[in-house]
Amino acid sequence: MTSSTAHNPLDRFEQLAESHSWRMDRTNDHEVVMLVGGSWSDFNISLTWRDDHESLHFACSPDVKVPELRRAEVTKLLNLINAQQLHGHFDLWSDGTILYRDALLLAGGAEANDAQCELLIRAGVDATHTYYPAINFVIWAGHSAERALQSALLETMGEA
Repeated sequence: MTSSTAHNPLDRFEQLAESHSWRMDRTNDHEVVMLVGGSWSDFNISLTWRDDHESLHFACSPDVKVPELRRAEVTKLLNLINAQQLHGHFDLWSDGTILYRDALLLAGGAEANDAQCELLIRAGVDATHTYYPAINFVIWAGHSAERALQSALLETMGEA
């Protein structure tokens, strides 16, 4: 495929960001960065369009850095979390940044629709939001990966 922005899905993401009043910057024809607010943290989102692979790469990062002494346990935690994911996965980068990553494949000139764009962002933000407490339990409370995941996923039943 030739390099073309004729069906560049980032245009849709710009419109989506505007409709939700998210802070957004189109750094070039192939990248959009956004800041989406959440109840635990703000989420930094990067969307990169790759003409050569006909794919849109999505990354969502919470505003947290993993100290070096906790990285091994956070890696265990992310492996446990990834085993539960239907789409996307979490990574821990060497600088302590946690990323939720996913991709939207648009081979053959396919175009992303509004529902796909909304779902890609919502799924990433929701997954990051869901597991944010477990990450903090490991980092700040010193819990094991297993205990942190169990604690973070407890659902409250009934009324107080």
